[in-house]
Formats: sequence, C-alpha cells, structure tokens
Amino acid sequence: MRVTRLSTTPVKGLALHHPISIRVDETGAVGDRLFYLADERPSLVSIAKGGALLGARAEYDAATGRLALREGDNVLAEDEVRLGAEVDTDFFTFRIAPGRVVEGPFSEILSERAGRTLQLVKATDTLRAHDVEPLTLLGEGSIDRLSEVAGAPVDSRRFRMLIEFDGGPPHVEDTWEGSRIQIGDATLVGGGPVQRCAGTTRHPDSGKVDLKTLALIGEYRGRQDSVFGLGFNFGVYARCIVPGEIRVGDDVVVAD
Repeated sequence: MRVTRLSTTPVKGLALHHPISIRVDETGAVGDRLFYLADERPSLVSIAKGGALLGARAEYDAATGRLALREGDNVLAEDEVRLGAEVDTDFFTFRIAPGRVVEGPFSEILSERAGRTLQLVKATDTLRAHDVEPLTLLGEGSIDRLSEVAGAPVDSRRFRMLIEFDGGPPHVEDTWEGSRIQIGDATLVGGGPVQRCAGTTRHPDSGKVDLKTLALIGEYRGRQDSVFGLGFNFGVYARCIVPGEIRVGDDVVVAD
C-alpha cells in the first residue's frame, strides 16, 4: 500500500490543496485547517450548507502571517491576519473549539459567497479546526467499492481526507484502530471511523449536490456506530505519535 494523494486546506471547508508532501505532528498536518467558519450562534459551518465556498481557495503564509482567498486567477481578498475577539464555537455538539475572530475583509467576502453571515475564526487549541482527531485515512479500495454500488466512478475528493492510499481490500482502514501505522518518517495510530455528513453529496469543484453519497454508503454498509452515534461511516481517523514527513508514494505499513 502506498500514499496516492494528500489533501489540505488552511481554512476548513474551502477548496483543497494537494501537496506532494506534508509534515505531521500531534496537531495534524502543518498548516492544515488553521481556520474555520462559524455562524452567529456560533457553530461550525459545514460545506453541507455552504457548497458555494468550495470554489474559494485559501493560501496562508505562516512566515508573514498573510492570508489570501482566490478563485482561479482572481484574488478575492488578501491581508495580514489580525486577530480580534475570542470565540468558543460548537463543533457538531461534540466539542467546543476556542478561537479568535479574524478581522479584515475575509468574513464579508465569504458571507457574500455563502449567502449568510459568517465569521472567519483562527483556531487557538492544538486540535485546530479538526473535530475528533487531526489526521484521516481512506483507501482506494473503499472508493472502488462505493463506485461499484454507485454504478460510476466516485471522486474521492468528496471525502476531504488527509491521506489516501492504494492497495488492500475495501475498508481495510477500518481494521487499523489502535494499530501503529508507519508512513514515510511518521508513525500514526489508527482511530475510529469517520461519520460522513451531507457535504459529501456535493461535487468537490462546483459545490453542487450531485450524488446521494450517504444513501449509497448505507445501501451496502448500513448505519454504523461512531463517536457521533449511528450514521454512515467512510474512512477513519488517526493521530500522530512520531512526527515526520509523509510524501505521495510512501509505503503504508501497518503493525498489529
């Protein structure tokens, strides 16, 4: 088994980057999901209700502290990240995520795209804008099985997983909970299943709802348990115990 794709984004819910390598530590992939979007309550805003946001791409330079939002070649907004009020955001009732509101043009631009009032928030805890664990894994075998049920190829980017790999039977990653996983220079420990939301029904480029992903998963997997209760699971969480670099093409070696 080898890594086939890596997916990150500085702002949770915006367009994905696909670097050839990442560095992971106990907080996740460096530079990944540093920011998130919250509504007025405040609660985390998922792409399940904000598909228009998928067309916006965020680029963050940690050295200069500058954030840019782009759509294709167009710059929607670019400014230094200036932090304002503290805020505690409800993440799917699973945890309360502390952060600070980002001042400047970003919230207004993203609110216009989403058609609702949003605020861009920089996470201030070590879990950042992750919900359960900072790393996620998905095998191509699982995507192939879902594609068989769908009767057409399913784009794995819908699931926005950090690490994708080839080889192994469908859902082999489900058997890795508690196992040590060596990928590149890093050592991970497999976690529990990722319960999917309606965000996976949206096309990863257009943001339009075009596939009944949850119904398809349920057709052959049924409802399964997770930390969120019964739902439709696809892919798994993981955490890093030995920091290091992970590259596309690295072997995925699992030790019982």
